[in-house]
Amino acid sequence: MSASVSPSTSSAQAAFLRGVERRGAVLAELQCGDANAGDAALAGAMRAFCEAAPAVTMADWPHRFWAILLAQPALRQRVPVTMPLEATDRLGEVPTGPRAALLLRLAAGLSETEAAAVLGVGVASYRLALRGALPHHADGRADPQAWQHLRDQVHRRIKTLAPERLARLAQAREAILRGEPAPTSKPMPTTAPARRRGVLVLLWLLLLLCALAFAATWWWPVDGAGPGAARGVRVEALPPAEPPAATLGADAALLAHPDFALLADPATDAEAAELALWAWMVAVDAGTVPADHPASAEPDVPVPAEALPEGGLPPLESEAGADAHAPS
Repeated sequence: MSASVSPSTSSAQAAFLRGVERRGAVLAELQCGDANAGDAALAGAMRAFCEAAPAVTMADWPHRFWAILLAQPALRQRVPVTMPLEATDRLGEVPTGPRAALLLRLAAGLSETEAAAVLGVGVASYRLALRGALPHHADGRADPQAWQHLRDQVHRRIKTLAPERLARLAQAREAILRGEPAPTSKPMPTTAPARRRGVLVLLWLLLLLCALAFAATWWWPVDGAGPGAARGVRVEALPPAEPPAATLGADAALLAHPDFALLADPATDAEAAELALWAWMVAVDAGTVPADHPASAEPDVPVPAEALPEGGLPPLESEAGADAHAPS
């Protein structure tokens, strides 16, 4: 620290760094993909900010701090994620510039104008970069649910930083404010890679158990399953098939008969005989009954005597005509 820095300025710097510490740690972690590399970049940005702060008005401190943090070499590349498990893990699919534009809004909490000034671009260019980083559907439409999910995860990371990590960041901050080198310690083990490795190991173990269980069915058949079970199968012939059961009873067959109306309300025997005769004549005239078909013969329909008119059947028209023209 320079001797010209007043105590009030030093206190203001300490308060400012304390206020941006959590957000800066999460932004650096998500930008580079590794918590340890992000914390180292944050410590370097704090030291560079303390050196430049006396020459800058306090109103410009946020702009200067975030610009210095994004300029750290460690944030210009991202560590690939083995297995993306959260929305924040998929930020590696976004290019470096649009990812920084997105994190300035979500992690740093800056407005579009402030974020554009940090990146040194116009507001229109910043909006274009931000639009390219937003989650989208497969058809190119914006995905508001994915955007909200990503926002919630970033805010949860900011609020739930591990106490050990916060203690390390506080020690580095106090050492920088005193003008001392940041304390060196072994890198803090990150929980996310360990969690991913644990999930991978668990998945491989489950896959191995499934393969062993499947292979075991070839030597220890369960409930008759497996090739070895065929040796214990007893084969018996089926009994003779029974005749098919009638699908319709007598009543149902009567109801389904096409002449059910006549059968249900039968006419007199004379009317039935006349109806059968007319049906046969119509069939012969239509040519639907061959001449040699048994149905072509004159139907032998018994006519009861009480149905005949008195004096017997009337003579045929030809006979009546002949009698009319016969000589008297």
